[in-house]
Amino acid sequence: MIDPFGRKISYLRVSVTDRCDFRCKYCMSENMTFLPKKDVLSLEELEKISAAFIRKGVRKIRITGGEPLVRKGIMELFRNLGLYIRSGELDELTLTTNGSQLEKYAGELFEAGVRRLNVSLDTRDPYRFQDITRWGNFEKVMTGIRTAKAAGLKIKINTVALKGFNDHEFNDLVRWVGDEGMDITFIETMPMGTIDGHRSDQYLPLSDVKQQLAENWTLTPSAYRTGGPSDYFDVAETGGRIGFITPLTHNFCESCNRVRLTCTGILYMCLGQEDSANLKNVLRGENGAAALDAAIDEAIGRKPKGHDFVVDRQNDDRPAVPRHMSVTGG
Repeated sequence: MIDPFGRKISYLRVSVTDRCDFRCKYCMSENMTFLPKKDVLSLEELEKISAAFIRKGVRKIRITGGEPLVRKGIMELFRNLGLYIRSGELDELTLTTNGSQLEKYAGELFEAGVRRLNVSLDTRDPYRFQDITRWGNFEKVMTGIRTAKAAGLKIKINTVALKGFNDHEFNDLVRWVGDEGMDITFIETMPMGTIDGHRSDQYLPLSDVKQQLAENWTLTPSAYRTGGPSDYFDVAETGGRIGFITPLTHNFCESCNRVRLTCTGILYMCLGQEDSANLKNVLRGENGAAALDAAIDEAIGRKPKGHDFVVDRQNDDRPAVPRHMSVTGG
């Protein structure tokens, strides 16, 4: 699949649920209204669409949410998609998680073919963790990380950089992940969906974060790539890597190789644009796999050049797109 700008689309992110057992302040409101279950694709339907993308050249699939591991029966999807790893049709199956369910599922994930995953963690202070997640249990996440490592899973920590919240912890986080044999990626807060409060109060450009870290660590541009948007640097002192995802200060659109499928069957060709394709209607129609393939081709033909994220208090701090990250797939 080649988009209008010559980019090969080889990476599919699949949101299996908009539900989450946390309520992170920069992601969603505390009193969220989630999708009714009747609107959500079955696991079988999610697998069918994923299989169509694999047939068309996707080599990497990341399962996301919400929190993907709270979806009932989710390991069935991991096991079935893992068969494409074994056949050589898929290079990688991975997921992004808040870590709350890893103690329960880490072993099964490894058996299904998952070899690495991202854990979202913005602070190692239990009190600040409780504050930012509202409903999270810090010790449960730490136990989950230890269990996942013991199961053989490679872990990368994803940390959203938030002004006035965790900006004093970055060096400690780099030291911790280095000691634990993990990598870390810092992410700018993304203006998606309405939250309680102002994103402009939270926004911290990663250029400032990188400058702060460079005062304490020797950072060298890395050739390491995962197929995602991170710009990686090797850390001489730890032997690990730091990634930076900068959708606002320096977008990563020129090399974008990915599209996102929501749990309702909506395909977004760009995280920061509203143009989409309804694959659920096609999938449930009468024309089968051929119609699904054609709908995917048509959608890829409309993939935009890039997004237009901005955090702007002068514009009433309105989000760049109204849907929450948990709906699109984190």
